[in-house]
Amino acid sequence: QVQLVESGGGLVQAGDSLTLSCAASGRTFSSLAMGWFRQAPGKERELVAAISYRGGSTYYADSVKGRFTISRDNAKKTVALQMNSLKSEDTAVYYCAASRTPYTFLVAAYAYDNWGQGTQVTVSS
Repeated sequence: QVQLVESGGGLVQAGDSLTLSCAASGRTFSSLAMGWFRQAPGKERELVAAISYRGGSTYYADSVKGRFTISRDNAKKTVALQMNSLKSEDTAVYYCAASRTPYTFLVAAYAYDNWGQGTQVTVSS
């Protein structure tokens, strides 16, 4: 298992950029795909971006494609989410999560667990 801690959230204006970071502990990080999820008030948690365990493959939800970039550094055990051109609808609590199964890359919410505590992103219009 891995333990995950997110950071980097905050209050920004529409059009601004923000980078979220997720620090992992545990030996298995480099074997696990990682995902960034978000949950807005009254809405279900959604997968917005994911990256394979080696970083060679990525996934983005249509709502963030072209604006968000996910990356990882296996040596540092971190995964980042660069968010550009932020919109008010990006306001949510953002969570990182690790794949349940090593050496797989699935872009479905059920494939991830080991959630972090979340970091709030608020975009004012």
